[in-house]
Amino acid sequence: MIWTKRQLLFTYDVIWFTLTAFGGAQAHLGMMLKNFVKKRQYISETELLELNALTQILPGPSSTQTLIGIAFKVGGLPMAIITFFIWIIPSTALMCLAVLSYTFLGQKEKFEKVLEYIQPIAIGIVGFAAFSFARSVLKSQTAIWLAIGSLIATLILRNAYAFPILILIGGIVSSTIETAAEENNLRFKLFSNINPRKISYFIGVLLFFAALGALINRTSPFSLPIRLFENFYRNGIMIFGGGQVLVPFMYTEFVEMKGYLDSNQFLTGYAFQQALPGPTFSFTAFVGGMTLRNADYNVYGQIMGGLIAVFGINLPGIILILFIVPFWNDLKKITRIKNSLSGINAVSVGFMIAAFFLLLKPVGTDFLSIGIVIITFLLLQFTKVKTPLIILLGAILGFFI
Repeated sequence: MIWTKRQLLFTYDVIWFTLTAFGGAQAHLGMMLKNFVKKRQYISETELLELNALTQILPGPSSTQTLIGIAFKVGGLPMAIITFFIWIIPSTALMCLAVLSYTFLGQKEKFEKVLEYIQPIAIGIVGFAAFSFARSVLKSQTAIWLAIGSLIATLILRNAYAFPILILIGGIVSSTIETAAEENNLRFKLFSNINPRKISYFIGVLLFFAALGALINRTSPFSLPIRLFENFYRNGIMIFGGGQVLVPFMYTEFVEMKGYLDSNQFLTGYAFQQALPGPTFSFTAFVGGMTLRNADYNVYGQIMGGLIAVFGINLPGIILILFIVPFWNDLKKITRIKNSLSGINAVSVGFMIAAFFLLLKPVGTDFLSIGIVIITFLLLQFTKVKTPLIILLGAILGFFI
């Protein structure tokens, strides 16, 4: 690949963006608008907003998918792949390092004291995300009932397979209620142009690793890593709404259902990730690495767990964005597809509220913990204080008090 001057400049801008992208998907979009559209003019503002809209109706990491979509327009598939690795490597490496350091840090009395402040802050962040997401999504009676239904189902069923079923129901209900029937012909015309072979590849990866994980004896050292990849790949297909929805999925399946790691480990990793620039989905590196650490894998196994998690969770979204971008101009005309998003997001709100209550339980309901959760929520809601600063303040308080 011979890079043009424009592509080299784009690579430099991606590196700088990676190292300064704090604040989650909404903040990332603002930075993309400033740096990639207004400053460099790699794409137009309309193209950026259309890419962002596309990521909202696809599962997976929205910031990552939008960035990859921009890269694809700048330099095709090679640039898209290079951009993904630049974007994901720094935060993934730091999260893997957090896993390797966890045992040492966990033996320090001061570190345990710091966690008394960090973990409630992490719960406050989840609560704020659930509140913000609900306020923007729950605008109809249908959406409210879907959110309540998914909340109750999540708290009662505690089953990972309930997630895709609830998401499917939410999408079907909202699409059916909100879409006019006359669009059917347009939909069939568009999907007649889709290559079914590519779709079979997408679904085939999931089925292959699911079958492989089921067939291999669970006492085999290969069993858990394979099952872990299937778990994260499956979640990558089911997570709509980006990093805000990631936490409830991860917590419910990997802590509540499967016990791969405990709630303290989960909240500690999430708090660390919130203090880092880059994609929220890099948090999965901590979950994957800690899973194999708790299963008594060595250092190399723990790093492997982090990499398995990151690639597993990101792969479906990357495949989809690169597959759909070429015919997005036709896809965005179909209201039925857009309307399914409202139901999917409503169900996701239910997941997020359930996660808030599930996360709160192990931390405790003492005055200090509840107070920190409330203060964190209020700071995020009514001030311009950024999440990394709140995490830092919590760490400082825990260290010196």
